[in-house]
Amino acid sequence: MITNFFIPELNNHDVQGLWFQQDGVTCHTTRDTTDLLKDTFGDRLILRFGPVNGPPRSCDLTSLDYFLWSYVKSLVYADKPQTLDHLEDNIRRVISDIRPQMLEKVIENWTSRLDYIRASRGSPMPEIIFKM
Repeated sequence: MITNFFIPELNNHDVQGLWFQQDGVTCHTTRDTTDLLKDTFGDRLILRFGPVNGPPRSCDLTSLDYFLWSYVKSLVYADKPQTLDHLEDNIRRVISDIRPQMLEKVIENWTSRLDYIRASRGSPMPEIIFKM
């Protein structure tokens, strides 16, 4: 997937100013994948034991985990796509419909989470409910 779709798509864009955060899923952190991402993003790669060490496995700190994936998934599967083409069309539509204002709220929420963690010196956050 990464070599067949993701990296070729990146070649169509200027990635010099982009940072990439890799999750900690084992299949996503193989040496080949990590080397390919390091070649593409250099020191702008955030991952466990990478150029920039990623946050611990915490869904509280990663906006992709605490918001985006579940939001996209709920809309992509809303009409129960029956074919791969239908699924791909839904993914493209849902991603293209995400507005900058929504992403700004996600960033504000993420900043609030970081502020709380700083104030609590890294304590767990089970009593905090963040709203979008």
